[in-house]
Amino acid sequence: MTVLTPVTPPSDPDLIARIRGLRLLVFDFDGVFTANTVHVFEDGREAVTCSRLDGYGLRRVTKTGIECMILSTEVNPVVAARAAKLKIQATQGVENKLPALKTLCAERNIGLEAVAYVGNDINDLDCLRAVGLPIVVRDGHPDVMEYARYVTQWLGGRGAVREVCDSLARVRETEPQSG
Repeated sequence: MTVLTPVTPPSDPDLIARIRGLRLLVFDFDGVFTANTVHVFEDGREAVTCSRLDGYGLRRVTKTGIECMILSTEVNPVVAARAAKLKIQATQGVENKLPALKTLCAERNIGLEAVAYVGNDINDLDCLRAVGLPIVVRDGHPDVMEYARYVTQWLGGRGAVREVCDSLARVRETEPQSG
Protein backbone atom coordinates (compact mmCIF):
# COMPACT_ATOMS: atom_id res chain seq x y z
CA MET A 1 0.00 0.00 0.00
CA THR A 2 1.28 3.45 -0.91
CA VAL A 3 0.15 6.46 1.04
CA LEU A 4 0.16 9.69 -0.93
CA THR A 5 0.42 12.97 0.90
CA PRO A 6 -0.01 16.51 -0.36
CA VAL A 7 3.76 17.07 -0.28
CA THR A 8 5.13 13.68 -1.30
CA PRO A 9 4.51 12.59 -4.87
CA PRO A 10 4.42 8.84 -5.45
CA SER A 11 7.59 7.12 -6.61
CA ASP A 12 6.00 3.75 -7.42
CA PRO A 13 5.93 3.52 -11.24
CA ASP A 14 2.88 1.21 -11.19
CA LEU A 15 0.89 3.66 -9.07
CA ILE A 16 1.92 6.58 -11.28
CA ALA A 17 0.83 4.64 -14.38
CA ARG A 18 -2.52 3.80 -12.79
CA ILE A 19 -3.12 7.46 -11.94
CA ARG A 20 -2.14 8.61 -15.42
CA GLY A 21 -4.61 6.12 -16.94
CA LEU A 22 -7.60 7.18 -14.85
CA ARG A 23 -10.75 8.47 -16.52
CA LEU A 24 -13.30 8.15 -13.71
CA LEU A 25 -13.13 8.87 -9.96
CA VAL A 26 -16.08 7.47 -8.01
CA PHE A 27 -16.78 8.29 -4.39
CA ASP A 28 -19.02 6.70 -1.81
CA PHE A 29 -20.81 9.48 0.09
CA ASP A 30 -21.33 8.60 3.76
CA GLY A 31 -17.98 8.33 5.50
CA VAL A 32 -16.09 9.69 2.48
CA PHE A 33 -17.66 13.08 1.75
CA THR A 34 -19.03 13.10 5.31
CA ALA A 35 -17.45 12.65 8.71
CA ASN A 36 -19.35 9.35 9.06
CA THR A 37 -21.72 10.82 11.61
CA VAL A 38 -25.31 11.95 11.35
CA HIS A 39 -27.18 14.54 13.35
CA VAL A 40 -30.84 13.56 13.65
CA PHE A 41 -33.30 16.29 14.57
CA GLU A 42 -36.50 15.59 16.50
CA ASP A 43 -38.54 15.86 13.28
CA GLY A 44 -36.44 13.14 11.63
CA ARG A 45 -34.37 15.40 9.39
CA GLU A 46 -30.70 14.55 9.16
CA ALA A 47 -27.60 16.70 8.84
CA VAL A 48 -24.02 15.68 8.12
CA THR A 49 -20.61 17.32 8.23
CA CYS A 50 -18.68 17.78 4.98
CA SER A 51 -15.45 19.57 4.18
CA ARG A 52 -15.47 22.86 2.28
CA LEU A 53 -12.05 21.91 0.91
CA ASP A 54 -13.59 19.36 -1.47
CA GLY A 55 -14.94 21.74 -4.12
CA TYR A 56 -11.62 23.13 -5.29
CA GLY A 57 -10.04 19.67 -5.32
CA LEU A 58 -12.85 18.27 -7.47
CA ARG A 59 -12.49 21.13 -9.95
CA ARG A 60 -8.73 20.64 -10.05
CA VAL A 61 -8.83 16.90 -10.73
CA THR A 62 -11.61 17.32 -13.30
CA LYS A 63 -9.36 19.70 -15.26
CA THR A 64 -6.90 16.81 -15.67
CA GLY A 65 -9.51 14.77 -17.57
CA ILE A 66 -10.95 12.67 -14.76
CA GLU A 67 -14.75 12.67 -14.38
CA CYS A 68 -15.95 12.61 -10.76
CA MET A 69 -19.17 11.17 -9.39
CA ILE A 70 -20.87 9.84 -6.25
CA LEU A 71 -22.31 6.32 -5.90
CA SER A 72 -24.30 5.93 -2.68
CA THR A 73 -26.33 3.20 -1.05
CA GLU A 74 -28.34 5.76 0.89
CA VAL A 75 -31.18 7.83 -0.49
CA ASN A 76 -30.91 11.18 1.22
CA PRO A 77 -31.58 14.72 -0.02
CA VAL A 78 -28.23 15.82 1.40
CA VAL A 79 -26.41 13.65 -1.17
CA ALA A 80 -28.20 15.31 -4.08
CA ALA A 81 -27.77 18.77 -2.57
CA ARG A 82 -24.04 18.34 -1.99
CA ALA A 83 -23.49 16.82 -5.45
CA ALA A 84 -25.38 19.69 -7.08
CA LYS A 85 -23.31 22.24 -5.16
CA LEU A 86 -20.11 20.47 -6.24
CA LYS A 87 -21.40 20.05 -9.82
CA ILE A 88 -20.89 16.29 -9.97
CA GLN A 89 -23.30 13.46 -10.73
CA ALA A 90 -24.74 11.44 -7.85
CA THR A 91 -26.46 8.07 -8.10
CA GLN A 92 -28.32 7.08 -4.93
CA GLY A 93 -30.20 4.06 -3.61
CA VAL A 94 -27.68 1.58 -5.02
CA GLU A 95 -27.94 -1.66 -3.06
CA ASN A 96 -25.25 -3.48 -5.05
CA LYS A 97 -22.65 -0.97 -6.18
CA LEU A 98 -20.50 -3.06 -8.54
CA PRO A 99 -23.21 -3.67 -11.18
CA ALA A 100 -24.08 0.03 -11.01
CA LEU A 101 -20.42 0.97 -11.41
CA LYS A 102 -20.09 -1.38 -14.39
CA THR A 103 -23.14 0.24 -16.00
CA LEU A 104 -21.71 3.74 -15.46
CA CYS A 105 -18.43 2.59 -17.02
CA ALA A 106 -20.16 0.94 -19.99
CA GLU A 107 -22.13 4.15 -20.64
CA ARG A 108 -18.80 6.02 -20.82
CA ASN A 109 -16.85 3.27 -22.62
CA ILE A 110 -14.41 3.10 -19.70
CA GLY A 111 -12.80 -0.09 -18.39
CA LEU A 112 -12.66 -0.70 -14.65
CA GLU A 113 -8.87 -0.41 -14.77
CA ALA A 114 -9.33 3.31 -15.59
CA VAL A 115 -11.46 3.87 -12.47
CA ALA A 116 -10.45 5.00 -8.98
CA TYR A 117 -13.00 4.23 -6.29
CA VAL A 118 -12.98 5.86 -2.86
CA GLY A 119 -14.82 3.96 -0.14
CA ASN A 120 -14.91 3.36 3.57
CA ASP A 121 -17.05 0.33 4.39
CA ILE A 122 -17.88 -3.24 3.43
CA ASN A 123 -20.60 -2.17 0.98
CA ASP A 124 -17.73 -0.69 -1.08
CA LEU A 125 -15.67 -3.89 -1.07
CA ASP A 126 -16.74 -5.28 -4.48
CA CYS A 127 -15.94 -1.96 -6.17
CA LEU A 128 -12.61 -1.66 -4.37
CA ARG A 129 -11.63 -5.15 -5.55
CA ALA A 130 -12.66 -4.44 -9.16
CA VAL A 131 -11.14 -1.05 -10.00
CA GLY A 132 -7.67 -0.01 -11.12
CA LEU A 133 -7.09 2.25 -8.12
CA PRO A 134 -8.90 1.30 -4.88
CA ILE A 135 -8.75 4.07 -2.27
CA VAL A 136 -9.95 3.93 1.34
CA VAL A 137 -10.25 6.86 3.74
CA ARG A 138 -8.06 6.64 6.82
CA ASP A 139 -10.99 6.04 9.17
CA GLY A 140 -12.54 3.36 6.97
CA HIS A 141 -13.76 0.03 8.34
CA PRO A 142 -10.89 -2.38 9.10
CA ASP A 143 -12.33 -5.03 6.77
CA VAL A 144 -11.71 -2.88 3.67
CA MET A 145 -8.27 -1.46 4.48
CA GLU A 146 -6.33 -4.39 3.05
CA TYR A 147 -7.92 -3.84 -0.38
CA ALA A 148 -6.72 -0.25 -0.66
CA ARG A 149 -3.87 0.69 -2.97
CA TYR A 150 -4.00 4.11 -1.34
CA VAL A 151 -5.16 5.03 2.17
CA THR A 152 -5.72 8.73 2.80
CA GLN A 153 -4.02 10.64 5.59
CA TRP A 154 -7.10 12.80 6.12
CA LEU A 155 -10.37 11.45 7.49
CA GLY A 156 -13.64 11.09 5.62
CA GLY A 157 -15.52 14.39 5.67
CA ARG A 158 -12.40 16.08 7.02
CA GLY A 159 -10.42 16.60 3.83
CA ALA A 160 -10.02 13.05 2.43
CA VAL A 161 -11.82 13.92 -0.82
CA ARG A 162 -9.61 16.97 -1.29
CA GLU A 163 -6.48 14.92 -0.53
CA VAL A 164 -7.40 12.32 -3.15
CA CYS A 165 -8.20 14.94 -5.77
CA ASP A 166 -5.01 16.91 -5.12
CA SER A 167 -2.85 13.78 -5.09
CA LEU A 168 -4.24 12.50 -8.39
CA ALA A 169 -4.12 15.94 -10.01
CA ARG A 170 -0.54 16.50 -8.90
CA VAL A 171 0.58 13.32 -10.68
CA ARG A 172 -1.43 14.10 -13.82
CA GLU A 173 -0.23 17.73 -13.94
CA THR A 174 3.41 16.60 -13.87
CA GLU A 175 5.07 15.60 -17.11
CA PRO A 176 5.92 11.91 -17.37
CA GLN A 177 9.59 11.16 -16.84
CA SER A 178 11.31 9.86 -19.96
CA GLY A 179 13.76 7.21 -19.85
